[in-house]
Amino acid sequence: MSARALLSMTGDLGVERVAYTELAGRIRVLIADGRIAVGTRLPSERELAVVAGRSRTTIVATYQALRDSGHLVSRRGSGSLASLPHLADVSKRPGRVVDFAGSVPPPVDGLRELIAETTADLPDITTFPGFDLLGNDALREAIADRYTTRGLPTSPDQIIVTTGGQHAIALTAQTLIHRSDTALVESPTYPHAYEAFQRAGARMVATPVTTDGWDIPHLLATIQHTRPTAAYLIPDFHNPTGASMDPQDRIRVARAARAAGTALVIDEAPVDLNIDRPWDDGPFARHAARDAGPDGSGVITLGSLSKSVWSGLRIGWIRADEAVIRRLVQARPAGDLGTPPIEQLIGERVVRRLDDLVIGRRKFLREHRAVLTESLNRRLPQWTTPWPAGGLSMWVQLNRPASSALASICRARGMSLIAGPKFSIDGSLERYLRLPFTSPIADLDAGVQLIADAWEQLDVDAPAPRDHAPTAT
Repeated sequence: MSARALLSMTGDLGVERVAYTELAGRIRVLIADGRIAVGTRLPSERELAVVAGRSRTTIVATYQALRDSGHLVSRRGSGSLASLPHLADVSKRPGRVVDFAGSVPPPVDGLRELIAETTADLPDITTFPGFDLLGNDALREAIADRYTTRGLPTSPDQIIVTTGGQHAIALTAQTLIHRSDTALVESPTYPHAYEAFQRAGARMVATPVTTDGWDIPHLLATIQHTRPTAAYLIPDFHNPTGASMDPQDRIRVARAARAAGTALVIDEAPVDLNIDRPWDDGPFARHAARDAGPDGSGVITLGSLSKSVWSGLRIGWIRADEAVIRRLVQARPAGDLGTPPIEQLIGERVVRRLDDLVIGRRKFLREHRAVLTESLNRRLPQWTTPWPAGGLSMWVQLNRPASSALASICRARGMSLIAGPKFSIDGSLERYLRLPFTSPIADLDAGVQLIADAWEQLDVDAPAPRDHAPTAT
C-alpha cells in the first residue's frame, strides 16, 4: 500500500504532538475492520513521513505503537506488514472447532441403503459407454419426470447430466458467454458461480438481494438497460441470504429477460431444502414456458443432488431447450467427457425417491437452524440473526463492518470462516457473514463461542474512531 493510499483512508491528523497516537489509532481501526487486509505491506516510515508532511520521529512512533499493539509486524526484507493481535498465538486455538466455511450436510437418511440396493443389482457396468456427454437415459428420464410432476412438462432430450452442480454452472457459462459479454448476478451470490462467469470472460453487473428478498425494480431496470447475455439467479432459498422470490416477481423477471434477449440461468440446487416455507411455486422456468416462442423459453435450469442428498454424490444436471442442450454437448468435451456411470445409476434411484429422502433432511435443518439461532442470540445479541425458511445457512448482519478481520482471527485460531465480501463481485458486504447450520449440533455452539471470543477481541483492539475520522462504508 502506498503512502497516499494509506493517508486517503486515515484522513487529516491533528497537531504534531498527538499525530502519532491519532494515526496509530486510525490504522488499527482500518486493520480491524478489514479495510487494510492482514498481510498488506504498509509504506516505509520515510515515505509516509514525506507524503504526510510529518517528522520522521512521529511516523517512527506511530509504527512502534502499532508493533506494540500487535497490528504491525516488521520483517527484514519484507517491510512492515499489517497484522492482528494474537494471530500467531497458537495457544488460543481450541482442539476441536466447527467448519463454518462450507455448507455441507451429512448424507440423508436412507442413502446408504439405497446405494447398497443399487450396487447389489448392478448390471455389467462395462456395457455402458465410456464417454457419455448427455448422461444415462434412465436418469435423464427420471429428472424429466420430476420436472413434469412439478408443473413443467419436460422430455429427456431437454436434460444433460453433469458432474455436480458446479460443473453445470461452469459448462453453462462456458457455452453462453463470449469475452466481454455482460453477465448479471445477485449481490450477494454463490461465489463459485460468479467466478465461473468471470473465467468465461464476462463483464459482471450485480443486483442486490437481502434476507427480505430482491430489489425487483432494480433487477428489472438492470436487465432492461444492460441487456446481459445471461442472468444467474437463485430464486429458491437463495445462497447465502435464504430468501425466496415471490411468484408474481418471477413472472415479471421472466418477461423482462425475454424482452431483453437475456438467458436466465436459474440455479435450483437449493429447491428441495424447504424447512417451513408454506408455498411452492414449482420450477421457475414454467413462467417462461407459457410465453415460449420458436426460439424456446430462454431459461436454463440447473439442478443438483449434492445439497439435498449428499455432497459426495456428484450428480447435477441442466434443463434447457433442446437447441441449448445441443450447444452444451458440443462445448462439454473441452472440460470433461461424461459423468461416471455408477453414480448415475445411483442418481436415478435417488431422483425417483427424492421426496421421501428429503423428509429427513428437512427435519435435520429445522433442528440445526434452531440451535444456531439460539446460540447467536445468546452470545452475539448485537448481531442481526435472520430466520431463513430454507437452505443451509444464515446471512448474519454484524453490528459493524469487520467481517474480513473476524475471519482472519478465526482462521488463525483454527476455524474456517468466509467473510461477506467473498459473496460479492466488488468486495463489499463487510457487515455480513454466512454461517451454515449443517455441522453437528454439538459443534455449532462451540463454533459460535469461538466467533464471539474473536469478536470481543476485535472490540478491544479497535477503539471507535474520533469524530473527524473517516466513517466506515
